[in-house]
Amino acid sequence: MKKSPRILALLLIFISQNIMAQPKYEFRGVWVATVDNIDFPSTKNLSTEAQKAEFISLLDMHKRNGMNAVIVQIRPATDAFYPSSYEPWSEWLTGQQGKPPVPYYDPLKFMITETHKRGMEFHAWMNPYRAEFRIGKSSISPTHITKLHPEWFINYGGTKYFDPGNKDAQNYVTNVVRDVVRRYDIDAIHFDDYFYPYRIPGKEFGDDASFKKYGNGMDRDTWRRSNVDSIIYKLSRVIKQENKYCQFGISPFGVWRNIDKDPEGSNTKAGQTNYDDLYADILLWLKMKWIDYVVPQLYWEFGQKVVGYEVLSDWWARHAYGRQLYIGHGIYRALEPRSYAWHNKNELPNQIKRLRRYPQIQGSVYFSSKTFSSNPNGWSDSLRNNYYKYPAIPPPMPWIDSVRPERPVLLYDSSKPTFYTTSIDLYFRQVDANDLINRYVIYQFDNPKKLDKSDPKNIKEIIVSGNNFYTFDLQSIPANQNKIVIAATSLTRTNNESPLSRYVYLERRGNGWQVISQDDNQ
Repeated sequence: MKKSPRILALLLIFISQNIMAQPKYEFRGVWVATVDNIDFPSTKNLSTEAQKAEFISLLDMHKRNGMNAVIVQIRPATDAFYPSSYEPWSEWLTGQQGKPPVPYYDPLKFMITETHKRGMEFHAWMNPYRAEFRIGKSSISPTHITKLHPEWFINYGGTKYFDPGNKDAQNYVTNVVRDVVRRYDIDAIHFDDYFYPYRIPGKEFGDDASFKKYGNGMDRDTWRRSNVDSIIYKLSRVIKQENKYCQFGISPFGVWRNIDKDPEGSNTKAGQTNYDDLYADILLWLKMKWIDYVVPQLYWEFGQKVVGYEVLSDWWARHAYGRQLYIGHGIYRALEPRSYAWHNKNELPNQIKRLRRYPQIQGSVYFSSKTFSSNPNGWSDSLRNNYYKYPAIPPPMPWIDSVRPERPVLLYDSSKPTFYTTSIDLYFRQVDANDLINRYVIYQFDNPKKLDKSDPKNIKEIIVSGNNFYTFDLQSIPANQNKIVIAATSLTRTNNESPLSRYVYLERRGNGWQVISQDDNQ
């Protein structure tokens, strides 16, 4: 049966609107790389106050663009952006490895506090096995683990790495992660794609000694994969032992295996893959539920002949195994002169539209932070004004926590005149004692008979619970709107949301607003 042109047009509009519709639950993260001062701090020698100001500016930019999480590299090369009994201060923080910041402060504590102030999640990004970024050129402290246990390390391609097959090295890395989870209020531990290093043609990774000692009759490839599996399993257990609410996420290279190697692989022709070259069997970790989320680095464009974005986004959507799946976008490529596809202003919007087609894909992460400073192709504007126009809540993880909090009590000072011209002060109170509640979602509706909190366009703002006080700006209401309904929900650190509070209903009267009623919506 043929469809009329009008029906086809309406169908296309419907499909377009559904693709474009902003989900209420969506992870929107940015990688903040500290290695080699890629993103933060901008140089090695900033003062403490300059570092703080720079990080605050960075957060404010991403908050404006609609982000709800930052993934900050706190251990770029077996060093630390925090005081550690295991590892020295990072050279990229102070210019010299082992030298503390002056005046002294704890950068990690500061960054977590400022991030949480803005209602955003803080994911602590740690490189597991890189130990010396540039052999002979990096600043190395006398207390660095490469000096204390040189037998744990292998030089490869100008960089020094832990030997992933060394059991002592695995235990050391596990203890470093345990220490951070125990001492800091982070939302997640995050590892990127560096397990075994990317292959260098003509050079073999020199792990003969540990293979001979620990190989147990396995072939070398299987043994190497078992070593990476082992550290992921250990970390998964340790993280949850220290803080059951802390997430564990991995951002692998974008291709698990090519289809010519495995019928389960993607229809790609990647030169290197996770499974065969980096010895990272991501699918196993997802199937075994060792990790909470995965962020494959799909840094390629639509139509790329070898590793196309559309091919890989579809493949990963079919291989998430019930864990959260976010897509890593290579927006830095817009600044590369010869990456012509990324000079197209529609490349990133089209990638966002594509991933929103899949219920298995719950968000995006962007590499990297500083790229947004130059607003390539106007993408910061596109996110802020269109694709991320409304706030979003990171998706809950029911396997971590599925308990919804009780709704808050929403009050205004009724002892004062109930006529307001510029703003109305709102107060929150939680009847139940719930230490997990850390934010409130402020909703603005048009009609007391239609309170749809599933639609993100009704979210006015997501605020930290803090002082339990919020000034609602009445001057921002469009002149042609004569009714507003204000309500709120409680939100836990695990992103579980309460039912709506009682609402405050106001109508426009002359040059101000009159409180008509405060009613229960249940």
